[in-house]
Amino acid sequence: MFRYELIGTDGGARRGVFHTPRGPVRTPGFMPVGTLGTVKGLTIDQVAATGADMILGNTYHLRLRPGHETVAALGGLHKMCGWDGPILTDSGGFQVFSLGAINKVTEHAATFRSHIDGAKIELTPEHSIEIQQALGSDVAMVLDHVIALPAPMTQVEDALARSIRWAARCRDAADRQDQALFAIVQGGLDRTLRQQCATELAAMPFEGYAVGGLSVGEPPEDMYTTTGFTTPHLPADKPRYLMGVGTPRDLLENIARGIDLFDCVMPTRNGRNALAFTDEGAIKLRNAVHKLDTRPLMEDCPCLACRHSRGYLRHLFVAGEMLGPILLSHHNLMYYGRLMQQTRDAIEAGQFETFKNAKLAGWGHEPFHETASH
Repeated sequence: MFRYELIGTDGGARRGVFHTPRGPVRTPGFMPVGTLGTVKGLTIDQVAATGADMILGNTYHLRLRPGHETVAALGGLHKMCGWDGPILTDSGGFQVFSLGAINKVTEHAATFRSHIDGAKIELTPEHSIEIQQALGSDVAMVLDHVIALPAPMTQVEDALARSIRWAARCRDAADRQDQALFAIVQGGLDRTLRQQCATELAAMPFEGYAVGGLSVGEPPEDMYTTTGFTTPHLPADKPRYLMGVGTPRDLLENIARGIDLFDCVMPTRNGRNALAFTDEGAIKLRNAVHKLDTRPLMEDCPCLACRHSRGYLRHLFVAGEMLGPILLSHHNLMYYGRLMQQTRDAIEAGQFETFKNAKLAGWGHEPFHETASH
């Protein structure tokens, strides 16, 4: 029911299609993050208009609110939120990492306290799959053990080994034929460990493979290097997903290293904070220089925000109007969606490197990596 079709390559960049029962996912592709069954501030139709083929839901957050049983009773995540295309759900592993001050990881499970009411939650690999099957996503992620980087080698090795064992437990627990299961490669920034993990997981029957545990504190160049020596050890006939990444530069640098799919909150989180992505770099709309600017953010952009002037958009944020975050979230997701379409076209034309270099030159320095993750 799930199949990856490799249409062509240009250097390390891949142009393909991930076929799912709910429709094709064009790659390289970006998945907007709909943590709680909604991409913050946008309707489903507005999200679809950005060119997204697949969106992401969050297992941990949906487990807490409204509860996976409630989602199932409402007809599943697709029906509940109104999205009829493919949905990928993460496993909760990153939330275990991000709630590190209130969690404990053992071989059996990750145990932690709800950030809402302090209730004790035990997340085993089997329970993660149970939740994702109840949600009814098209792609479920295995539960992995995420750690901050840099980290002592013994800690990296321990998390890697546990992630492989948990991946096998997830595979054994999964029994929905209409739900693909993706494994997650760990191993820190170590070449040998990443290759070991990728090789062991590639020997298991998964429908796709993710590179996890990056954009968690390491410099961007280390992320690119790690991706570059990991992807050659993943199956060429399966999609490759880099989790929680990132800036426009991050996307192109990792596409050059063989990544197919991405997700990140950056477009919407930055949009809610008055920052817009453009071909000339980021525009901070709260700055007074935009007060009387009659130009749109981008002349050729079909998003909702670019129907208005920069001066009007700035006014919305200064006045605290909720329309400002909505419009900029739509623009940023539209920018990411168009960037992916342009990238696919460039790969097919054999012009990816030229395209990438032109984009990087236009963006200049992007000081956003501190907010890029997840």
